[in-house]
Amino acid sequence: MGKKIRTEAVDHLFDGILSLKTKEECYLFFEDVCTINELLSLSQRFEVAKMLMDKRTYLDISEKTGASTATISRVNRSLNYGNDGYEMVFQRLEEQKKESKE
Repeated sequence: MGKKIRTEAVDHLFDGILSLKTKEECYLFFEDVCTINELLSLSQRFEVAKMLMDKRTYLDISEKTGASTATISRVNRSLNYGNDGYEMVFQRLEEQKKESKE
């Protein structure tokens, strides 16, 4: 994991995020912490990652999300060479979906 982001301030931010309990609390917190464009950029990257994992083409992803090919490439690099953070989250979301159907 990148040592440059591991700071006390980032620890405090993550502690704050981990204290959130509902989607509504997430909206309240993230709307205060992020600009609208920052939040939309984060959500766009998350959607791009999901679509890349679903083997969608760059053209399809760009048309559906509005992401540039540079953004799609950056997300793809994270998927291939990153810390497997996207995969961890997508796997947990999939498990939650299965549990809610049971």
